Amino acid sequence: MSRPGKKRSRATLPDKEGSAAKFTKSKTQEEEESMIPAAKERNSKPVGSGTGKTTKETCPSAQGSKQAYSHWLMKSEPESRFEKGVDVKFGIEDLKAQPNQTACWDGVRNYQARNFMRDMKVGQEAFFYHSNCKEPGIAGIIKIVKEAYPDHTQFDKKDPHYDSSSTKENPKWSMVDVQFERMTKRFIPLSELKAQHQAHRASGGPLKDMTLFTRQRLSVQPLTDEEFEFVLSLEEKPS
Repeated sequence: MSRPGKKRSRATLPDKEGSAAKFTKSKTQEEEESMIPAAKERNSKPVGSGTGKTTKETCPSAQGSKQAYSHWLMKSEPESRFEKGVDVKFGIEDLKAQPNQTACWDGVRNYQARNFMRDMKVGQEAFFYHSNCKEPGIAGIIKIVKEAYPDHTQFDKKDPHYDSSSTKENPKWSMVDVQFERMTKRFIPLSELKAQHQAHRASGGPLKDMTLFTRQRLSVQPLTDEEFEFVLSLEEKPS
């Protein structure tokens, strides 16, 4: 469902520590950079931006046998940032304020992030990750309530994520609907996740290959069941 207002799902700006993100239902710079130039990939687009082309339409997960995922991490910007006069801010509190606490995750302009959204199934859970802000990290849990369908922002010339190369007959970009499930018991900062990732690289722990650190710029990322459960266990630990 399209959300009232201008928020959109975002891909990602690099977070202060190399992870990026944005949701606001527009995408963030990560994807931005992925698409920005619509240009840079034709350039990649700014998070959430749908202008121009992106990189080749390939999905690494499609090379060889494709792994099925049931958990995700989705990035969005909780602080105001304007693109073409539109504030793309959309934090977890903004989602909670939507009717039925539900909104569309639009504005993704990175092919791999889009493909991951196309793999999502109703009922699956995702971490809502605050990106491109003073303290990036995981703020809560959301669930997928509508599977992928065409992202309307790609056709709106006034939208920051408009893509003139996409047509209604053959739309390039998709979005899903998400619903707020709950806040995490505590905010889990990027710095803590990074420390765990580094420790697990040495010990062979569940976060050793976490996409948040191996493909930082993706605004929509898959999580293995082991990664999801381990990160979830961190909310029980004192900050």
